[in-house]
Amino acid sequence: MLRARLAPLIAVAFAVAGCGSKQNALDAHSHASKSIESLWWNMFIGCSLAFAVVAIILLASWFRRRRAGVPRVRDGDKAAFGVVIALGIVVPILTIAALFFFANIFLIRDTTVPSANAAPSDKPQLVIRVISHQYWWEARYPGTNAVTANEIHIPVRTPVLIRLHTDDVIHSFWVPQLNKKQDTLPEQTTELLLYADEAGRYRGQCAEFCGLQHAHMGMYVFAQPRSEFRAWLAKEAKPAPTNALFVSKCGSCHEIRGSAARSDVGPDLTHVGSRRSLAAATIPNTPARMREWIRDPQAVKPGNPMPAVPLTDGQLSQLVKYLEARK
Repeated sequence: MLRARLAPLIAVAFAVAGCGSKQNALDAHSHASKSIESLWWNMFIGCSLAFAVVAIILLASWFRRRRAGVPRVRDGDKAAFGVVIALGIVVPILTIAALFFFANIFLIRDTTVPSANAAPSDKPQLVIRVISHQYWWEARYPGTNAVTANEIHIPVRTPVLIRLHTDDVIHSFWVPQLNKKQDTLPEQTTELLLYADEAGRYRGQCAEFCGLQHAHMGMYVFAQPRSEFRAWLAKEAKPAPTNALFVSKCGSCHEIRGSAARSDVGPDLTHVGSRRSLAAATIPNTPARMREWIRDPQAVKPGNPMPAVPLTDGQLSQLVKYLEARK
């Protein structure tokens, strides 16, 4: 009885879960994601109509047999047998075949990287390398020194080719408002096209179970006007001043370009102060949350590879101040 009463509340909780993250595949902001949204609505409407037809036939049969006083289907009832064959076998096969051809002819064509003979306006105008790690995303911009983590910047209304790699296990790169899911596979390179119709922040997520912190392996894609993107890229490529405390305490895992800290075990932190979030979109990037993250990373994100580094309160404050200044 208690479970029955809680069922509506649980359904509502699932329905609104994630509403604040704006990670919505039905809020398309690119041609590719609009194709995916269109397929979803076509499937939803088709399935709803099929369900309605079957429900109406079942109800009509029930009322008819109650009125006729027949308690159950008679043996050898050819009409009932025909309905079962038509609605249980023929219609599902035809529906699935139609959806298969629709998805493969239209959807795959609209969501894949354009071929070499595509129109110039459709060809990628920028290439970004994205490497997946447990449990964060690394973004590199070939031809520049720019490296960032968990935040990918692209120019608006510009086809951008994302070349995907993995540093460990299989992950799946998914920004639902911009395109489909694409797996990152060991020892392979996969590709995905990103395009944003308008400037904004689009949330992404790892969509392939990859370990304990899979659910907290998020990222943001920032689509900017071209002039703003060029300014961001030039600033991101610049080195940062060194800090002896950072080099001694964090330099074995992280890099600050321009300093003696050059490890690539963890994210590049050259301009970490300009990022909106920490720990792969798990917490906001504020001095208080950064302090909490450095002091005890396992309390914030259990199972992540970052160890707790022994620091005095003074050292912790100095480190947080230095990192937050890396704009």
